[in-house]
Amino acid sequence: MDAVPESSSPSTSRRLLSLLTVLQSRRDWPAPVLAGRLDVSERTIRRDVDRLRELGYEIDATRGPAGGYRLRAGALLPPVAFGDEQAVAVAVALRLAASSGGPLADAAEEALSVISRLLPAPLGRRAQRFAVEAVAPVGAVGVDPGSLGAIEAAINACEELRFDYAGSEGPVRVTEPHHLLWHSGRWYLLAFTPERDAWRVYRVDRMRLKTHRGRSFPRRDVPGGDPARYLEGRFRGGDESGGWPCQGEIVVEASREELEPYVVDGTLLDAGEGRARVSLGSWSWGALAAECLRFDRPIADARPAALRDALVEVARRAVAAARD
Repeated sequence: MDAVPESSSPSTSRRLLSLLTVLQSRRDWPAPVLAGRLDVSERTIRRDVDRLRELGYEIDATRGPAGGYRLRAGALLPPVAFGDEQAVAVAVALRLAASSGGPLADAAEEALSVISRLLPAPLGRRAQRFAVEAVAPVGAVGVDPGSLGAIEAAINACEELRFDYAGSEGPVRVTEPHHLLWHSGRWYLLAFTPERDAWRVYRVDRMRLKTHRGRSFPRRDVPGGDPARYLEGRFRGGDESGGWPCQGEIVVEASREELEPYVVDGTLLDAGEGRARVSLGSWSWGALAAECLRFDRPIADARPAALRDALVEVARRAVAAARD
């Protein structure tokens, strides 16, 4: 590609913003591709990259025929360049977060104030036209953003978390944290507890983190493969186990895909031959038996024995009612 005369390039400031926007859009950019994208010479790209580095952006360079540039996260957040649509989207998202009553509402309000002052007038008016409001769920509980950050750091580093848990006696809890989830106004940690060889759900607002994290651990797969669905199935009132008092499973003569829209309160596994294994919970065995009959399909292999007994009793009552 022929070099573009420097005199035909945009102003330096506009060119730097364009370069920054492009670098943010994907991980790696070969120098020739960058030059072609911005319609400047590779020499100009090198100079502009140096200017961005002076402004605090950490940009890695690789040499050779396939060499190029990569923008990486730095210790400090330097100015970020957004396109018009991106800027409006960020402002609307912050407005929604600020009105949600969640743990980051105050921080979102402050960030929205900063962005609103910097937006050009036309974009500011566009953002204000999105009159979005979030209704905080009844019983929403605030959480220290620092605690969320510490838990997220432990999840990403695969390091054990040590914490006291309010409302329960006993030694310090030691868990392998895997997922943070927001549910009905509260934050929950989904973690594996080696001592009990089981998955547990903890309310973050009840956790009092210890200063030092524990050992590293191998990442595990959540039962069923979907953390949100697992929480839906386990969460019933907010204690650490979050499970129904009566839990069982059946095999339904329908595929997992067919049943997915109707099983938001349990877990689904493929049982082969167009069938699915469904795990459910309820407050009594009779209620659980009734739940198992809601699919209008043949069922089999009910477990445990208490569920089988309850199915027999429900069937007896149904026959008696039909005779009346």
